[in-house]
Amino acid sequence: MIEIRTPRWRRVLLFGLGWVFFALGVLGVFLPVLPTTPFMLLALWCFARSSRRFHHWLYTHRLFGPPLQRWQRHGVIPLSAKIIAVGAMSTSMVYVVGFTAAPWFASAAMGLVCLIGAVYILSRPHRIARPDAP
Repeated sequence: MIEIRTPRWRRVLLFGLGWVFFALGVLGVFLPVLPTTPFMLLALWCFARSSRRFHHWLYTHRLFGPPLQRWQRHGVIPLSAKIIAVGAMSTSMVYVVGFTAAPWFASAAMGLVCLIGAVYILSRPHRIARPDAP
């Protein structure tokens, strides 16, 4: 087991943030515009640095645990999540560029951030590679 050597104030802060991210992740189950897994990953990271008990609880959770385990072990982002993420970024870009009066540099900055995010998401595998595959 990893020994936690973090100052108490930081553990308390991270523990609180872990619960905030967990709550946002749970809301994401019910709200289609709010992602679940990224918030659960942030909650898991916070709990890993503040509470072994809650880290283990979230990592082995019946509903939230399997995607977190696939990400940690294999870096997998499911194909459906990739489609939703890139689709939401694209829709946001179309909205900002076409229907707002945002300055060109703000739209360009947003486009660059979305492009970097999309490239990263699309570069991750969408399923666990078979161990017997060449």
